[in-house]
Amino acid sequence: MTDRIVKVIFAALFFLILVPVAALAQATHWVQIEAHATLRTAEDFATRYQTQIGGIAGFRIAGGWYALAVGPFATPAEAEARRAELIATREIREDSYVTDNAIYGQQFWPVGGQPPVVAPSRDVTQPTAPATQEPVAEAPQEPVVAPAETPVTPEPVVQAPVTPREPTLDDLPNEPLAQARQLERDWSREDRMEIQTALQWFGFYRSLIDADFGPGTRNAIGNWQSARDFEPTGYLTTRQRAVLLTGYESAVARYSFGPFRDEAAGIELTLPLGMVAFDRHEAPFSHFNAINGSGMRVLLISQEGSQSTFYGLYEILQTLEIIPLDGERDRSRDRFTITGRSATARAQVEARLQNGQIKGWILLWGPEADDDSEVIMATMRDSFRSIDGVLPSTLGATASTVSRRDLIAGLDVRRPDRSRSGFFVDSVGTVVTTAEAVAMCDRVTIDEAYRATVRSVDPANGIAVLTPQDPLVPLAFAQFAPNPASLGSEIRVSGFSYQDTLTRPIVTFGQLSEMTGLDGEANLRRLTLSAQPGDSGGPVFDSNGAVIGMLLPRTETPGRMLPGDVNFAVDGASIQSALTTSGANPSVSRTTSPMSAEMLTRMSADLTVLVSCWN
Repeated sequence: MTDRIVKVIFAALFFLILVPVAALAQATHWVQIEAHATLRTAEDFATRYQTQIGGIAGFRIAGGWYALAVGPFATPAEAEARRAELIATREIREDSYVTDNAIYGQQFWPVGGQPPVVAPSRDVTQPTAPATQEPVAEAPQEPVVAPAETPVTPEPVVQAPVTPREPTLDDLPNEPLAQARQLERDWSREDRMEIQTALQWFGFYRSLIDADFGPGTRNAIGNWQSARDFEPTGYLTTRQRAVLLTGYESAVARYSFGPFRDEAAGIELTLPLGMVAFDRHEAPFSHFNAINGSGMRVLLISQEGSQSTFYGLYEILQTLEIIPLDGERDRSRDRFTITGRSATARAQVEARLQNGQIKGWILLWGPEADDDSEVIMATMRDSFRSIDGVLPSTLGATASTVSRRDLIAGLDVRRPDRSRSGFFVDSVGTVVTTAEAVAMCDRVTIDEAYRATVRSVDPANGIAVLTPQDPLVPLAFAQFAPNPASLGSEIRVSGFSYQDTLTRPIVTFGQLSEMTGLDGEANLRRLTLSAQPGDSGGPVFDSNGAVIGMLLPRTETPGRMLPGDVNFAVDGASIQSALTTSGANPSVSRTTSPMSAEMLTRMSADLTVLVSCWN
């Protein structure tokens, strides 16, 4: 039986005997402090923490990282008590957390299961004190007679000590290819994984960290060598390896990448904790502010929502001042990205919709940090993971209930050039508003959340028909009155009187005063009521809740000043004609009984929308 076969049999027996015992071991609990990307850095920090607080252990975790933890503890409560104590004394960061040993792999520290004993340093430049000796009695000496002439002995020349020069990377050998190949054969698995991790950090390697130096790793090494003006051999010399790892460790120390778990938002990812720090939750965002002069900001997105809300979020985010207008935009059914670029600001937004939850992130930075942003975005994108939990949201699932004020609490927003009212006229979200509302607009939105296309304009009657770029399902849409309203009857107008200041329309009561305009226009109705500019485009209801017209903007004629309560509406027949011409199918009301004020207010809020013009 060969030695190889004996080893295989012994390993199998060892596995069969010991693995069941290990499976019966109870879970232990730890306070995870931080994680590092390289073994060398993790061991350095482990030594420091062991000296300061003791009880440190190091484990490999997913993604090739090295975690440092305090413990073990028998229960989560004991671990949490120790965590609170260490945070109170500022020994560890507040983003540390309690976990069990399920996430930990192979233990790498302390070596041999015992923490290293750090010997006190000794200053080798200090002279060593001579050993104490017993006094020796001196014998009497004969008097010495000086010679006639004593030769003058020149004093010795004392030279200042020469301080040795600190070695630099350039002092390290740059071996020929054959010797570099031989050196690589002596590297450990950890050494190889460290090289792959560093190459991946700098964007030269995109495969698994597996210590297997195949064609992918060789190409990555060669490309890195070319970028650093070394000969692209695919094998690292002593000097090249030191340059690569020193640069990597310096960058890692500056970014201080580490895992961050936001239980409230239900998001786990790796963040540059040396550049940003958690500030607050303000739904639907977790805010991280810049630290150490990094100029970086991060917002995590977390909210419940349907596809309609998801589309609305995509539009609303583009109204934020922090998102520059120029840059690529891409949106599909379940994910979107927004890239913002200007002379002074940058932004990247990525979000996805899954299982009724919208989660994602926003990275904000200045042009001077463009290189850093590429590294940070790649790390965040690769590590982003949705876990249980979502920040509470007050948003509904339809356009009429989207509230930009709720969504962007604490952030500055761009204001549209103007906002007017409009109303749904069918089940797929077609909207009628005034021609004035959409004139000379680069972009038109419905409820500031949904982009719309101007389908048609009837300039003679001042009517515009809008189609949402994505079909909407309104809670209600207009039912037009089958017959003209009676002169002098009570009417009600629903509109956004204060434009985008409020998120729900206001119902204004008035009277139908004339069946024509001042110059006898048959398509106009004169109303007696007080209205604001934002009300124009709003539906005019009769007492049964049927639409008899649309409020038009006030037009002042030179030399003619109308009373403040005189306004005009285009009649329902003209609106239906404009809809039919554009290919829409208006509906006629069959209700013959009066509608209560409370019911009308509720119904009008469901079908009245805010139409905004952006430039």
